[in-house]
Amino acid sequence: MDQRILVVDDEPEIRRLVASYLIDDDFVVEQLDNGRAAVERMRHQPSIDLIVLDVRMPELDGIEALRELRRFSDVHVIMLTAAAEEVDRLIGLSVGADDYVTKPFSPREVVARVKAVLRRTRTASAQQLSEPLRYPGITVDIDRHEIVVDDEVVALSALQFNLLKALAESPGRVFTRQQLIDRVWGRDFYGDERIVDVHVGNLRKALGDSATQPRFIETLRGVGYRFVA
Repeated sequence: MDQRILVVDDEPEIRRLVASYLIDDDFVVEQLDNGRAAVERMRHQPSIDLIVLDVRMPELDGIEALRELRRFSDVHVIMLTAAAEEVDRLIGLSVGADDYVTKPFSPREVVARVKAVLRRTRTASAQQLSEPLRYPGITVDIDRHEIVVDDEVVALSALQFNLLKALAESPGRVFTRQQLIDRVWGRDFYGDERIVDVHVGNLRKALGDSATQPRFIETLRGVGYRFVA
């Protein structure tokens, strides 16, 4: 089945250029010129595998659009940013971007990032274990892609699930940010490793966990994270 990519950028030349390279790689591509339209498109027709989303746009910027998207969708998102301060803002406020690319960029780089994110999804879905991982207060069922905390099913994005899986498969082991990036994002991830902190924070929030009194994920300052249940 063809994979569908939504390219959202208010600059027509950039939008069309990125779209043309994706089409050349056999992706089905749609284009929009603002964040509000992207949110509404996904709300009413969620048949998109990945969104390439610019940060600076009229009506609704990329970060706010991503924030709204994450209220109802775990679609993969790669952000396009124009300045270093936007990268810091994205990392600090992100509610779930999979990756980001800074301008100016090569369209081939964007295509490579898209392929890398989608490849990680295919790899994760192909890996199955026969027995769920059971710990006090939490069960990680990899086959069913289901998390149960205190007898309640918890909804996680695909990236959050893979992050928890990486930690829970090796309880007690300390993972550096780079090791988690290699396991969850893949070795072809080019972004800032601080994005791991953002997603660990979002994962803790979803699990009802606490950084100061962790039930499941412990921070070792200056080192990394480990699963402690």
